[in-house]
Amino acid sequence: MKPFLHERKYEIDSLCYPIRLAYQYWLVTGDDSIFGEEWKQAIALVLQTFREQQRKENDTISHGGYGNPVKLCGLIASAFRPSDDATVFLYLIPSNFMAVSSLRKAADVLTKINNDKALAKQCTDPADEVEKALKKHSIYKHPKYGKIYAFEADGFGNHHLMDDANVPSLLAMAYLGDVDVNDKIYQNTRRFVLSEDNPYYFSGKAGKGIGGPHVGYDMVWPMSIMMRAFTSTDDKEILECMQMLVDTDAGTGFIHESFHKDDATNYSRPWFAWKNALFGELVLMLIDDGKLELLNKVHKSL
Repeated sequence: MKPFLHERKYEIDSLCYPIRLAYQYWLVTGDDSIFGEEWKQAIALVLQTFREQQRKENDTISHGGYGNPVKLCGLIASAFRPSDDATVFLYLIPSNFMAVSSLRKAADVLTKINNDKALAKQCTDPADEVEKALKKHSIYKHPKYGKIYAFEADGFGNHHLMDDANVPSLLAMAYLGDVDVNDKIYQNTRRFVLSEDNPYYFSGKAGKGIGGPHVGYDMVWPMSIMMRAFTSTDDKEILECMQMLVDTDAGTGFIHESFHKDDATNYSRPWFAWKNALFGELVLMLIDDGKLELLNKVHKSL
């Protein structure tokens, strides 16, 4: 343990977000000065971690800190979710999708800016391997929704069917650009996670949405409401989401981590920068998409 660490937990998305931030910064600004030797060292460490957590060799599968057993198949194991909760099956599907797209973004920079085709190939090879494994192990044939993406898998054929509000999530995969919003399996999955067939979908007097084990039952996370809006092509659904977000701030003017489905004044974390930043991003996206008139329909109850 080190003084600048809050807790020692490995999550796949923690290694993906810096890559995505750097990549998007480069696309928007054209500034490639950030991609020096330190960048390449960081990518090498990401690759090393992902390779180790593919657990293809020298792996001790036990419950002594390793979690439930997995069958080695090319997917990347993660003992923790973005919510900090422990995984049930260690192949966390949304995070593996995020790893694929992030490695390809890194390879794009390494090729075009660093002119390091060897390191770029070290990114694209595992991305291809994980993508192939996802096609084989992430899909579950649901009796009601058809083919959907599982939240977690173990490589033995077992699937954990749920979604958690934290991003990356199954719902957020289209927002992150890890799957196409029109992908049929994604749309089936979206219907599943936004229904009471998802054990962490809660609906009540105050609002409805996805929560998760981190805060517990009946607590809706506004993040899931925002992800529903981000991934919707239906103005009526988007308006419903925006109105719900405004109506569940408990009079504070801020978006909270979660609120009780029947009572928005029962909430967790009075200040959560990520949620408030996402809300601002959502508003700006809707304006850019020409939906200012839709936003003007959202009213604040007094």
